[in-house]
Amino acid sequence: MNNIKSEDIKEAALKYFTIHGYEGASLALIADDAGIKKQSIYSHFKGKDDLFLQVLSDAKETELQAVEEYFNKYASGGAKQSLHGFLLFLINLFQENEHLRFWLRMTFFPPAHLAEMVEEDVIDMEKRIYALLYEKFQGWITAGEIEQQDANIPARAFLGVTDSLMIELTYGKEEHSLKNKLNAFWTVYWRGISVR
Repeated sequence: MNNIKSEDIKEAALKYFTIHGYEGASLALIADDAGIKKQSIYSHFKGKDDLFLQVLSDAKETELQAVEEYFNKYASGGAKQSLHGFLLFLINLFQENEHLRFWLRMTFFPPAHLAEMVEEDVIDMEKRIYALLYEKFQGWITAGEIEQQDANIPARAFLGVTDSLMIELTYGKEEHSLKNKLNAFWTVYWRGISVR
């Protein structure tokens, strides 16, 4: 028997959960993809729920790390460039990163019996991203780049813009529609917060 690791099983599970959802992803298919027998999964995970929740946790941490990395490395060009760049970064991340596609699908359509646990992860994710954004907005306000006095307002509004973009990425089918909506979101948002 090969030396299968939990990570190999989670990688196979990520693919099937993303494509087929929780209900359509069978442990037999996941095991086959990982090159093991179905029973071997139980030596790594308690069952399908445990496997799903661990894959979800990995996806959440992958997205958080990517967001933190973006703001730590690339958000030094001022508010306008940093925020618009972040929206483009999210689109690229969604198109290239299977973890983000899985995260979005499962947060919109969680398995009913795990919905409460998924919701807790979503709330935690939003709080952590909000804290990061709040700090950035506070700096931009202090630097005089943003008109608001309270960093809470533009930070929360920006989360609304990113949420709208995520819905378009999840449901939208046409590339030009995504570009048009991104342009509309950005134009109205930036006009509302920038110093006149």
